[in-house]
Amino acid sequence: MNFREGEILYFDKPLTWTSFDLVGRIRNIITRATGEKIKVGHAGTLDPLATGIMILATGKATKQIETLQSGVKEYIATLKLGATTPSFDMEHPEDAVYPTDHITKEMITNTLEHFKGEIMQVPPVYSAVKINGKRAFDYARKGDNIELNARPLAIDEIEMLNLDMPYLEIRVVCSKGTYIRALARDIGSTLGSGAYLTALKRTRIGNIGLDRCITIEEFKQSLERQYNTNHTKQPTKIR
Repeated sequence: MNFREGEILYFDKPLTWTSFDLVGRIRNIITRATGEKIKVGHAGTLDPLATGIMILATGKATKQIETLQSGVKEYIATLKLGATTPSFDMEHPEDAVYPTDHITKEMITNTLEHFKGEIMQVPPVYSAVKINGKRAFDYARKGDNIELNARPLAIDEIEMLNLDMPYLEIRVVCSKGTYIRALARDIGSTLGSGAYLTALKRTRIGNIGLDRCITIEEFKQSLERQYNTNHTKQPTKIR
């Protein structure tokens, strides 16, 4: 691998890691293996409580990041119906509960159809959307009341995979910039109830699926083998 000239890497991001955690770890592994400081960037952020595909680019390939992150994305999401949280996921405790007895499979199917196509979506206040140069979550964490403008996006596909009340599992194929947390909020509201994310996995970006991804440990071991094969000195163990 030539990291300075540029490599495109596909990882399955671990749960609770931020996107920057992953970038920092991979940069550290490359530096320890090669002795070089290499630029590393990512194409498309994932929340800490989400797992799945993250595309990383190194060296000159970081110029391709905008193109790489523009592809459609596929997610598998689990929603809890009948409750909400301030962040629309499990980062914060439930702040309200709602009835669910009236919700049927048919209602859910019809509701999901409502979100297909081009829609307007208000991002979560706990997000990296910038307001006057500051990220929205900086205001939210201080308790400041802020309003975010709705943004256009496209939901190409959305379907119910499983329903075990109060948990609903769905598959979503959508455009760049879609907040699945906000989609969960809107689905709950449309059902006359509430909803928030309990699990989220990104399973595809463009034509890249999870089967193309490697773990951090696999990447580290691959570099150890390459480095030790190309050098005759004492084998190096990457930490």
